[in-house]
Amino acid sequence: MKLYEYMGKDLFAHYGVKVELSRMVKTPAEARSAAEEMGPVVVKAQVLSGKRGKAGVISIVDSPDEAYREAERILQQEVDGEQVKCLLVSQKVIIHQELYLAITVDGKSRRPIILASSHGGMDVEEVPEGGMIKWPLDISMGYLPFMGREIGFRMGLQGALVHRFSDLLGKLYHMFRATDAELVEINPLAVCGEELIAIDSKVNIDDDALQRQPELPRVQEKTALEKKAQEMDIAYVDLGGDIAVMANGAGITMATLDLVQYNGGTPANFLDFGGGAGVEKTSQAMELMLGTNPKVILVNIFGGITRCDDVARAFASVKENKDINIPVFFRLVGTNEDEGRQVLREIGIEAYSSMEEAVRRAVEASIGKEEVN
Repeated sequence: MKLYEYMGKDLFAHYGVKVELSRMVKTPAEARSAAEEMGPVVVKAQVLSGKRGKAGVISIVDSPDEAYREAERILQQEVDGEQVKCLLVSQKVIIHQELYLAITVDGKSRRPIILASSHGGMDVEEVPEGGMIKWPLDISMGYLPFMGREIGFRMGLQGALVHRFSDLLGKLYHMFRATDAELVEINPLAVCGEELIAIDSKVNIDDDALQRQPELPRVQEKTALEKKAQEMDIAYVDLGGDIAVMANGAGITMATLDLVQYNGGTPANFLDFGGGAGVEKTSQAMELMLGTNPKVILVNIFGGITRCDDVARAFASVKENKDINIPVFFRLVGTNEDEGRQVLREIGIEAYSSMEEAVRRAVEASIGKEEVN
C-alpha cells in the first residue's frame, strides 16, 4: 500500500524525522490561507505516482494569491490517470544540497538495504551505479550508529551533519520496521545549513501486514477498471501496455504476459477470469478487457472445466454489440475446442493451437506488422 506524501511526512514527524512546516489542503482558498501563515510556499499535488515535477504539478509561489491560482490549476490536473484531489502546501526552505536516502527490501537477499546518494532530486534514477551507496542490513543486528556515520562520510558530509545523518537514519530504520514498510524514501533529503529536512516522502507498506497496522491510514490504489473487476470477482490488474490479455487461470495468464514481453510486446492488463466461468461471466471479463482501449486483443484458453465454445460464444456476443475493429488473436485448446473454433470462424477469427504463435502474431500486430482481423 502506497501512502500519499503528506501521510508519509506525518509518519516521519511521528518517528522524529524533521520535516518542513506543511498542511494538506483540498481547495484553492485553503491553499491561500496556508500561504498567508507560512509565507513563500511550495504547492504540490498529492498523487501516488512519481515524476510530479516533470508533470508540472509542483509549483513554488511567493504570495497567497499566487498560491490560490496554482492550487486551482493543479486541482484540475491528472497525473498518470489519477485526478488530483488534494494538495500539500509546504513552507519554502533554503536548500544547500539535495541528498537521497531510502530503506527498502532487497529482493535477492530478502533483507533490508540502505540506499544513499549525495545526488538527490528529480533525476535520482540517473545516478550512476557507483554513485549509489548500498548497505545491506542484518535484521538480527539491526541498525547501529556507526553505519550511518560511515555512509555519511561516503556521501561527503562533515562535522555535526554526519552525526545528525546517522541519528536520522536510525529513526528511519525504526519507522521502517515498526510500520512493516517495504520502502521508506526521502528524496530529496535537504541539507539546510546544519539541519537535515525531509522535503518529500515515499512510503510503501506491506499489504500482508496491514492487519498489524490498524493505526495507519488506508489508501485505495485501484483504478476504475480494477474496482469494477473486484465487484465482478475477476482477478484484474492494469499494466498500461497496448495488448489486452485474457486467460483462464493465474498461471497461464502470467505465462502469457511473460511471453508477450519476451517477444517485445507490452501487456495492457492481467485478466484471469477463472476456471469454469460461463458465457455471461466470460462476456463481462471481455468487456472489462476492452476498457483498456488496447491496440490488440489476445485470448489464451486452455480448456478444462472452462469450455472453449463458451469462451468463443461470449466473444461473439460482445463483438455483436460492440464495434471491435482491432486485431484479435485466440489460442484455443481443450474442452469443446472444435466447437469453439467453429464459432470464431463464423465471425472471421481463426484460432491458434500454439500459445507461442498466437502471442507472436499479437505482438506483431501491436507494432503494425499484422493486418486487422
